[in-house]
Amino acid sequence: MQFVQPTPATSWTVNSATLWLRLGLGIAMIPHGYDKLTHFAEYQDSFMSFLGLSSPVSLALAIGAEFFCSILLMLGLLTRLVLIPLIITAFVIVFVAHEGDIAGDGSAGFLLLIGYLTSLLLGPGAFSLDDILFKERGKNE
Repeated sequence: MQFVQPTPATSWTVNSATLWLRLGLGIAMIPHGYDKLTHFAEYQDSFMSFLGLSSPVSLALAIGAEFFCSILLMLGLLTRLVLIPLIITAFVIVFVAHEGDIAGDGSAGFLLLIGYLTSLLLGPGAFSLDDILFKERGKNE
């Protein structure tokens, strides 16, 4: 019964939650970026052009966000910075590609968008490369 009683969050639980959130979001998005990366030649002419960018440029930007930014997110490296292209990508998935259908085909993209926004607010947490690399710099300033 203690499990259902409200308890205050500890720094360990918050940092663990941010780690799991980052890992889950990365694992969910990387396969999409990897597929686009390995089939670039097949997709480049038929991929959606966005904001006047050519299809190959839009595809390259999607790969950069979905694959490379997701890897950095999982590592917790430059977390808030790499979340910006991921948020933009998820926004495009939901509101452009799926026309705002958050209850149907766009639901997975919508969940990613909410997760990315939550991760942006939380930051990388203590279990991240950001914390390892930049923690000492902040103490010396």
